[in-house]
Amino acid sequence: MRHPFAKLTLLIPALSTAPLVLGQESSQQLQQLVVVGSRAPAQISEVPGTVWVVDQAALQEQVRSGRSLKEALGDLIPGLDGGAQGRTNFGQNLRGRSPLVMIDGVSLNSARGVSRQFDSIDPFNIERIEVLSGATSLYGGGATGGIINIVTRKAVPGDAAYETQVGATSGFQDSDDRDLRIAQSISGGSERLSGRLGIAVEKKGGYFDAEGEQIRSDIAQTDLQYNRSVDVTSSVGFEIDALQRVDVLAQYYDSRFDGDTGLFLGEDFSAVRGTDPYAFDMRDGLKTDQEPATERHLVNISYQHLDVLGHTAYVQAYSRGEDLSFHPFPYLSRSDDRTKSPADYYSASSQVTDVVGAKLLLVKQLDSFKFSYGLDVDRETFEADQMLFDFDRAAESGGLVSREQAVIGRYPDIEIDTGAVFLQTEWQATDSLRLNAGIRQQVSRVDVDDFVDKDYQVLVAQGFGSAADAVPGGDQSYNVTLGNVGAIFDLTDTQQVWGNISQGFEIPDPAKYYGQGEYELAGTRFQLVNGVTVDDSPLQGIKTHQVELGWRHGSGPWENQFAAYYAWSSKAVGFDRADLSIVVNDEKTRDYGLEGGSSYRLSDNWQVGGTTHLTRSEIKTDGDWEKRDVRYASASRFTAFVGWQNTDTHIRLQGQHTLDLEDAADREIEGYSLFDLLGSHRLPVGELSFGIANLLDKDYTTTWGQRAQSFYGGYYGPDEMFDYRGRGRTYSLTYAVQY
Repeated sequence: MRHPFAKLTLLIPALSTAPLVLGQESSQQLQQLVVVGSRAPAQISEVPGTVWVVDQAALQEQVRSGRSLKEALGDLIPGLDGGAQGRTNFGQNLRGRSPLVMIDGVSLNSARGVSRQFDSIDPFNIERIEVLSGATSLYGGGATGGIINIVTRKAVPGDAAYETQVGATSGFQDSDDRDLRIAQSISGGSERLSGRLGIAVEKKGGYFDAEGEQIRSDIAQTDLQYNRSVDVTSSVGFEIDALQRVDVLAQYYDSRFDGDTGLFLGEDFSAVRGTDPYAFDMRDGLKTDQEPATERHLVNISYQHLDVLGHTAYVQAYSRGEDLSFHPFPYLSRSDDRTKSPADYYSASSQVTDVVGAKLLLVKQLDSFKFSYGLDVDRETFEADQMLFDFDRAAESGGLVSREQAVIGRYPDIEIDTGAVFLQTEWQATDSLRLNAGIRQQVSRVDVDDFVDKDYQVLVAQGFGSAADAVPGGDQSYNVTLGNVGAIFDLTDTQQVWGNISQGFEIPDPAKYYGQGEYELAGTRFQLVNGVTVDDSPLQGIKTHQVELGWRHGSGPWENQFAAYYAWSSKAVGFDRADLSIVVNDEKTRDYGLEGGSSYRLSDNWQVGGTTHLTRSEIKTDGDWEKRDVRYASASRFTAFVGWQNTDTHIRLQGQHTLDLEDAADREIEGYSLFDLLGSHRLPVGELSFGIANLLDKDYTTTWGQRAQSFYGGYYGPDEMFDYRGRGRTYSLTYAVQY
């Protein structure tokens, strides 16, 4: 018997007025399945949690109009913070905490918490994006804010089918002010064997703010000015017989700086030192032996068998690698004591992660009970180098010329082995009541190599010592039990309420925690006095707990979903500005708020709607709850839209407003409002899309730019050095055709 609530499938496309989705019949929407809520395919109405789905039409509407992937998701997913226009997605929290981002169920999160998960795939190769808001143990570590699963496009059986996209974006401020995009795919095959190959290339130019000034490069976390990206994603599906199927995904992604314009820091770094604060300028002549880049590869093999001793079996094996490099950055000495502090130097890091893993899931239906159980195993290795550049040449050129002088270690090598078993049960107690409960037992072993503190490696490279002792490594194990319970109740055929209690767990960046040391110079050798070691100062894991109450409604012209949540943990991650390391403090934190979205169809042509996320992050200090550091907290946000469409044309006006955010130390992130006009028109052959981003030409500093000033400003350089501003008004045009 079909579940009485199966007709309710709250989808983000309904909120985004994507015409292809809104034109579907209800019977088509009944088939909408997601895996993010239970690991096995399930209807949204069966998940006792907040689930959002961004389908291909809704995503393409945004990106064809000039929006990046992270920007589009920030506007379409209510609980997700607004996306930056640079390479990093640091601080783009989900319900105030870090999400676990995956591609086809393969985690993109790594032990070294570099926030580049959305610099991983071109939207051209995305079928849909599934989101489960809130802490969860379903997929293991790192999901303290929720899960974002990017599902790639697969082949549709049939004759060879082709798709071509070409597009451009510009604010018409300068000859460099242009982004160019081209993408091509081919797919097809038989019912048993089918495949798809998609290639997308994008070449960006310079960014300009609302005043017509070129935006300064983000030299802290790197941006996407003059960036070239290539995404090659291929998939093959083979139906072995009526019960068995195997799917293979292979992807290569390369996104890197490809230009000769960079941020001039003043002769002898005078702008950084503050002696000539107006010297910052974007200039030609950038030459570096290590350019900012994100390079990734992914291979994922999935096997499904519909009858293994009465179970449906899902097996997955995968391999993932990434090589991330950063922009050269000046470190100017704050001390003349060369036994404690290096002389001035200019450097950039490169960080490599490799992961292999496998997953097994068995699903068994027994009358009104459903059991899902299995195991996960994976191994992750991490290593990082730091390239030191010729400082005199760098200083003379204002940081534009970076020639390799030496290579040292940046962080200790890390190896993490993780194994977990899990059990999830579901019980259809009555026609209207469904109960869920689950448990996950996870064991992780973190192996840290011996490592010489980075500053003392620099001192040796500069000739102030002959060698330095290593901070001892070691291994540490984490054995954690995570659980969840939930209930979902159908008020009517079109309304339901749910509640759940869930947990998530993370090991916060061991590479930035270990390997720090204090030394004394004995002769020409730096001898270790004390250091952050596995034996003496083991890194603590952080478990997050969450409770949630929610309501869904879908009837006639209305689509609604709202949830109130409260999440807490007993530990908090802090930041040491002096060496950019982290600390874990025994301080209680909590995040609570309201997340939701609503849309209403006024007529066959008009629709209005919006999303809201009201949130507050707090930390307990001396027995009192205080506002949490703005560098980590999330700001409340609202979005709204009005859309009009007919058979061939669709127009959407959308706006988003981010509220001001303050913390107990009077640091502040200033909010702002942005508006976009998007549209498309179906031609006799193909479709033409257009967009005007930042419609009112708002002049503002991005949320990341304001966070960067709090992280680095006043210590590594003046605030102006990290003032990463938002783009002014830009115009986009994209032509797409399927044939």
